[in-house]
Amino acid sequence: MNTVVIAQNLEEELVEKVKQTFNGWNIITGKDEEQWGPYIKDAAVIAGWKNAMTPYLQDAHSLKWVQSWSAGVDKHPLDEFKKRDIILTSANGVHAYPISETIFSLMLGWTRKINAYTRHQQSKTWHHAGLSLELHGKTVGLLGAGAIGKETAKIAKAFGMTVKGFRRSGENEEYFDEMYTLDNLLEILPECDYVVITLPLTDETNQLFTSAHFSKMKESSFLVNIGRGEIIDESALTRALQSSEIAGAGLDVFEKEPLPEDSPLWEMENVMITPHTAGSTEHYNNRVIEDIFLKNAESFLDQQLLPVNLVDYDKGY
Repeated sequence: MNTVVIAQNLEEELVEKVKQTFNGWNIITGKDEEQWGPYIKDAAVIAGWKNAMTPYLQDAHSLKWVQSWSAGVDKHPLDEFKKRDIILTSANGVHAYPISETIFSLMLGWTRKINAYTRHQQSKTWHHAGLSLELHGKTVGLLGAGAIGKETAKIAKAFGMTVKGFRRSGENEEYFDEMYTLDNLLEILPECDYVVITLPLTDETNQLFTSAHFSKMKESSFLVNIGRGEIIDESALTRALQSSEIAGAGLDVFEKEPLPEDSPLWEMENVMITPHTAGSTEHYNNRVIEDIFLKNAESFLDQQLLPVNLVDYDKGY
């Protein structure tokens, strides 16, 4: 019997929808290794790939399709998948609403001094904290114009912001005032009051943001990274923050996670930290299953090209 392994704890309603689509297939669900481990060797489809599955891969001779539970696929064994012609689809698009909300919570938290007021509340201190900034009318540079970047740009326009985008193709996109390639980044950074990184981690973006980039940013600028920690040279970022080369940063991702306790970023008053939770949402499982997995499943069962979030191994996303 053909087998689908979904290494997540799903609501019964979603399990039933999967069973209806994969009629007659063996459907295995559950996060724990003892739940999915015995079935990997027979699985034709795996949704919710985990690092712990990699040792099982050598015996997974039936595997044809992997559905990532995250937008980023940099932690997957891409070379092995490519060599074995295993189809990979990402969860890109699931995070557009929660992550764009996180981006603006960080930008607004910084701009309206919510981070300072939270500290003051803990010490029962009544202090103005020098509140003066507004988002309205400012310029934001968005690195990445995928689902997250587009939703962020849409919200930015509601604040009357100028949106400068950066993407591999440089192709124009709705809600962006101007679009550039990453080759133009150093040139445009001095114009940005906020810089937001939503890029995936690839060979091209690894350590993309260096001390040279921080030196081009405004001293008043605020950086947000919800992409991957490795996109930024974290030591250079730390120095830029310590020396007031930039004003502050909102960080959801880091080169090493969890962020080590001895990282100076923890203690900086101009840094706002979230623990890689920007994409968390009450609707996560529903969106992965209904908007991506089941739509692709219909094409998979018909032996057609999968239409949603098919990963290009050469690009890395």
